[in-house]
Amino acid sequence: MGFKEFFLWMAAKKRLITENPRRQRALLAVILYGFLLLVLHLSMVAARVDLEVGRLSPRKIVAEWDAVDTYTTELLRAEAAKAVAESFDYDPTVLSRAQERVDTFFNKVWTVKNEQELDGAARQEKLIAATEIGLNQLQAAALIESRPEDLREMQKQLLEVLTMLLEQGIKPEGLETARRQAVQEISFFLFSHDQKRVLGHLSHAVILPNMFYNAEATNRAREAARQAVKQVLILRGTEIVGEREMVTEKHIAQLEALGLLRETIGYSAFFGLALLLLVMFIIVGVYLFAFQQNLYADMSRLTLLGLIVLITLTFAIAANYFSGYLVPTAMGVILIAVLLNSSLAVLMSVVFAVFTALITGNDLRFMLVALFGGLIAAYSTSQISRRASLTRTGFYVSALNVLTVAGLFLYMGTLRMEFFSLREFSVGIFAAIVNGLFSAIMAIGLLPYLESSFRLTTAVSLLELANPNHPLLKKLLMTAPGTYHHSLVVANLAEAAAEEVSADPLLARVGAFYHDIGKLKRPYFFIENQLGENPHEKISPNLSTLIITSHIKDGLELARRYRLPPVIQDIIVQHHGNSLVSYFYRQAEISQNGKNQLCQDDFRYEAPLPQSKEAAIILLADSVEAAARSMPKPFSGKIEGVVRKIVKEKLNDGQLSNCDLTLRDLDKMSIVFVKILSGIYHTRIKYPESELKAEIERGRKNGG
Repeated sequence: MGFKEFFLWMAAKKRLITENPRRQRALLAVILYGFLLLVLHLSMVAARVDLEVGRLSPRKIVAEWDAVDTYTTELLRAEAAKAVAESFDYDPTVLSRAQERVDTFFNKVWTVKNEQELDGAARQEKLIAATEIGLNQLQAAALIESRPEDLREMQKQLLEVLTMLLEQGIKPEGLETARRQAVQEISFFLFSHDQKRVLGHLSHAVILPNMFYNAEATNRAREAARQAVKQVLILRGTEIVGEREMVTEKHIAQLEALGLLRETIGYSAFFGLALLLLVMFIIVGVYLFAFQQNLYADMSRLTLLGLIVLITLTFAIAANYFSGYLVPTAMGVILIAVLLNSSLAVLMSVVFAVFTALITGNDLRFMLVALFGGLIAAYSTSQISRRASLTRTGFYVSALNVLTVAGLFLYMGTLRMEFFSLREFSVGIFAAIVNGLFSAIMAIGLLPYLESSFRLTTAVSLLELANPNHPLLKKLLMTAPGTYHHSLVVANLAEAAAEEVSADPLLARVGAFYHDIGKLKRPYFFIENQLGENPHEKISPNLSTLIITSHIKDGLELARRYRLPPVIQDIIVQHHGNSLVSYFYRQAEISQNGKNQLCQDDFRYEAPLPQSKEAAIILLADSVEAAARSMPKPFSGKIEGVVRKIVKEKLNDGQLSNCDLTLRDLDKMSIVFVKILSGIYHTRIKYPESELKAEIERGRKNGG
């Protein structure tokens, strides 16, 4: 494949991915999964220590969880096995054969002794040849010349010694010892020297090993002794090796058992981590697909979610080097709640808690602190009224973290009136407080960058736009005060209506503040800003229509210049739809006097229809407010009739075709509009001038 074909193939693959949202989501999930797996794995490897026997430990290492102390356990089991004696099999036939040989020997002595026809020398030679135990002439003579009772006594005592020794058992390695013991016992007999030497020779010949080693039985007994020794545990909190302490083989073995040595991270741990991460991806993916369809279909916001997860995990790993209580999972939860939604933030607080458990060595304490802190962060940011509310969330997280840490110390029984216990408790409380404050500070710092990078409009940014000191609103107040007042009334109408139909009240209110900023360019052409002469009386209806409709384009230019969020720009463009400018259309009909047929399209706004509930609400609120303000004698029934008429006209004109408002929603909104407008534009009682002057005079006197 040449370079040209390769680039064409790559372009085709890229086009295949970019044109298919499902493939885009899959690619994003794979990339994010790979990054998270790599970061988690590297953090777990980095948390391990690299020690060598004979070198000093760079830091104190304490067991963060229970584990089996294999080194000590094996040492105790080896000692127990060593204490078990070797097993030997006893052979009783050795004793019986020894007794038979002794009896045979003395029988031969008796036989030779009774052969009187032979002289002494001949009998000695015959006895030496018959016994074959190495007798000499003197020893043979001593036996032949012995008295019968002495021979019987010699036989009896020798058998007693042999029986005693062989019944005790003689191992092959103890054979010579047994023979020397037999000779020693014989030395105490009351016989002549030569007779005792004969008995010694005979015992040496007949004493043989009768205890033979049984390897199978020995191993079986030793294994039973090993198994009887219970496993020794390394309890959580046990100091394995101190700082600057010489590392021994025992230390290495204990660290391996705890999984704290770098070489102990094997393939099984990596694949186990990969499976756990896959389970979390599946849970979050199914949740988004089932309950967050809008977010699931938005690649930009999915990318933002992945970025927040990576940022949070990075900060968590860094904080874990100081303390597990410092892991700022609340930061990620706050960002998700503000930038995406609170429901997803609740789920992600659980995910972040699992991440905390993984990077802190499966410690339940740190996991619970992260979980509870994340949940309170999600709840407290569900409805924020200003940016300072995020700071308040930090205090909430800190307070709950303190309660959680105190509860954990009490539950685990580690809070005692001792120096080290109080020190650990104080460090934990301090870390818990810093955790909440740091999470809020980092969330506040990151929020503007994430908003601008992903072109999102959050409640915080909308609240800042609602500030009356915003340059555009101040300019609107000073240049077009009538439009400013009109925008305030429309904002109140839109906010109340949005609450009734489950739209975004804050977005509706802020959008209403800015919907008519295009009138800043030619404020005197709009009736609410006119104090005297109406410039439209001097120009044609067509030109008036052009001027009136141009405030949409002018507003969009101003919005872009002041960098208003895209959602506000959309409201500015869509808040009239392609409605007909009916007043000037009728003026044009009157001026034409029926001579030429007018084209309605020439008197319509050139703008898209409202695409959101909020834009449609502002369109209706803008129209009903203008109509109510222009009524000469407004009263409740009359206002209701005008409101119903305008809503019906906008519906019939197709202005509400592209938004999600239903007929029931329109009815609810009409009721709200009537209620608010009746309170604003109700008919006031006229006081007689004389009574009014008297009332003012009384007020002055009372004040004086």
